[in-house]
Amino acid sequence: MKAAEPTIDWIDTHCHPYVSAFREDRAEMVQRAFDAGVGRLLLPNIDAESIGPLRELVAAHPGRCFPMMGLHPCHVEADWLSACVPILKALDADPCIAVGEIGMDLFRGKETRQFQIAAFHEQIGWALERDLPVVLHVREAFEDTFQVLDQYTDSALRGVFHCFTGGRQEVEHIAGYGSFCFGLGGVTTFKKAGMEEVVPLIPEDRLILETDSPYLAPVPHRGKRNEPAYTVLVGQRVADILQRPLSDIAALTTQNAERLFRLPTPSHAAT
Repeated sequence: MKAAEPTIDWIDTHCHPYVSAFREDRAEMVQRAFDAGVGRLLLPNIDAESIGPLRELVAAHPGRCFPMMGLHPCHVEADWLSACVPILKALDADPCIAVGEIGMDLFRGKETRQFQIAAFHEQIGWALERDLPVVLHVREAFEDTFQVLDQYTDSALRGVFHCFTGGRQEVEHIAGYGSFCFGLGGVTTFKKAGMEEVVPLIPEDRLILETDSPYLAPVPHRGKRNEPAYTVLVGQRVADILQRPLSDIAALTTQNAERLFRLPTPSHAAT
């Protein structure tokens, strides 16, 4: 008798299935992820308004959906400190696996750069105080991000550069921290992104997968709504680049995510 195929367990380490883009078919979308083997979804927060919907999804899928809390840099304004009050309260109200999504975005927010830097430092402080990883959004802002993180090299700070799209120089700088992972998503599948040259440079124990749903859908769904089930497509692209079996990439990236976020043993009874 042929041996049963091993179960492939994927983790979407960064998705927003609680947003309005999934209002009409949220339950079906989440079930598609589970059916595809994406058994755990890690949910970064956006702002104060997203806390409620995020919590509702976590409550609906205990042991499957895990919350983070943070203020997204695109939502950082002059009143960022007051905007952080309900987010910090939520961070301490429920068990969270990370502080995120935080960081720097100079594509949309050059005028708020100084506020973003201040909010970045503040939320790094939250993570260090609670021994949590940070989940970083970095868009056209590697230089500023590194200037901030370089101030914490003697600390226990750890985390992930979500939606990583840097090159060799950025890989080397981040790898030098020794405690940050690289979140690979749909962009990895884009032909002109050049990620086939970058992925092999990343230490394998620092690779994790994500979708950033509903944004940045991978090929062949590019331009359409993304969803967590497509984590498998990202995994296939990484497997192709590294010339490794798909099951190896699933096991590797799942183990890396479990280590970074200190995730509990999955409950197969969860739905």
